[in-house]
Amino acid sequence: MAEHLDLLLFAVACLLLLRGFPVALTLGGTALIFALIGNVLGVFDVAYLVALPQRIFGTMTNEVLIAVPLFIFMGSMLERSKVAEELLSAMGLLFGKLHGGLGISVCVVGALLAASTGIVGATVVTMGLLSLPTMLHQGYNKRLATGVIAASGTLGQIIPPSIVLILLGDVISSAYQKAQLDQGVLSPDTVSVGDMFAGALVPGLILVGLYIIYVALFAFFSPKSAPAVSRNEDQATRDLMRDIARALVPPLGLIIAVLGSILGGIATPTEAAAVGAIGAILLAGARLDHASKSLWTGNIAITLTTLSLIALLGLSQTTDLRLGLEDATLHPAHYVAFVLIGITVWGLGLSLWRIDRNGILKDVVHSTTRITAMVFVILIGAALFSLVFRGLGGDDKVHALLTNLPGGIFGAVLVVMLIMFLLGFFLDFIEITFVVVPIVAPILLMMGLDPIWLGIMMAINLQTSFLTPPFGFALFYLRGVAPPEIRTSEIYRGAIPFVLIQIVMLILLALYPGIATWLPSQIFN
Repeated sequence: MAEHLDLLLFAVACLLLLRGFPVALTLGGTALIFALIGNVLGVFDVAYLVALPQRIFGTMTNEVLIAVPLFIFMGSMLERSKVAEELLSAMGLLFGKLHGGLGISVCVVGALLAASTGIVGATVVTMGLLSLPTMLHQGYNKRLATGVIAASGTLGQIIPPSIVLILLGDVISSAYQKAQLDQGVLSPDTVSVGDMFAGALVPGLILVGLYIIYVALFAFFSPKSAPAVSRNEDQATRDLMRDIARALVPPLGLIIAVLGSILGGIATPTEAAAVGAIGAILLAGARLDHASKSLWTGNIAITLTTLSLIALLGLSQTTDLRLGLEDATLHPAHYVAFVLIGITVWGLGLSLWRIDRNGILKDVVHSTTRITAMVFVILIGAALFSLVFRGLGGDDKVHALLTNLPGGIFGAVLVVMLIMFLLGFFLDFIEITFVVVPIVAPILLMMGLDPIWLGIMMAINLQTSFLTPPFGFALFYLRGVAPPEIRTSEIYRGAIPFVLIQIVMLILLALYPGIATWLPSQIFN
């Protein structure tokens, strides 16, 4: 029994998670119990546990992970500032006259929200509340309507900036360095979250395209199941385009600011997350028009703040504004920067006052704190689990299993992808990311696989966990807001075609790795 404690540890942890016990306590508690058992049986050295405080300290001081609460804050702020409502309304007007137009609108809005919020639950619930009643009223097939809403809501897991990509990128980076050190490479290459963002962008857009193609084909072969929506012809084209521009331009500007600064090498993901959080505050403040209409307290002030931020960024790229240097002296650019910073602070204060006055700020802060605490507590529990699993010899068994599989590298990748897909039926993506990926990723990377390609393959695979019954979280979110006439079985059946589409995307990525590796190679060389 002693030589199989590692496998028993993994099995017991999965069983307890299926029973609904808290993830962090399950991972950490199970690991401690098996560490004690292993020590009594003489197969585990408690010295492994000495490394835990250092791991926790490394996690808490990891600059990359600071992006997690910032992006969560950004997403929560945008979700509560009614961005999704305006986007859905605008896209419905734009595509509604086509058969399947509402479904296409949901796909486009899902992609835009994914690139600006990245919160699956909020996206699915919002689109379920706003779009599902309209689609059902227009005569849409129930399975098509529920499936496209649930699937589009999960795009936030693969389209950057994504919390999954941040967490997975950090794990893949550590695994890549470990794999190189085990191979005797003393100066290992690194993989950044920016690489993961760039690698996921093209596959994410292709996945959106596949969703739209499916909806269009469904509407083509069954027009009555995806009818066109009649539009009020009295609305002038100019008014229509104005409404669409008003709904699209601000979130698109924020997306370009965040992703553009990362992909352009101007900012790290953490710095870009801070830009996104500030942009979300300004955007929310501009949409809450309960303040005075005067020039200095209205939306013009927030517009000036946005322009001052852009000017400050441009100034910092052309002039060294640091004051801590030995020969630093004040010159005109510094005074301009002081003025721009003053305008920015004042505009942020105005936006926060508006947000707080509408009762939104408190909810956003609570939501951000709760989700961030959950992620980091799970991370600590997973670190303890990983230490004990390795101490019991589990990584050696996994290494032997994967390297001895028939088919070589292909067989190893296929088995890992299949295991992750099956675990996605029962476990959350965070649990799989922190428990399974650190075990298998170093072994696969030692076989010569590209870390970016492997990370994107895993990210798309993890995305399916939101749609696979019985525990797909997107299905649960949609069930909670769907009308009573929608049966749970219809939601499950509606999600199946989109799970198959995600599997098709995995196959395409496996056949053509350049889909994930081309853009990072062009941007970051």
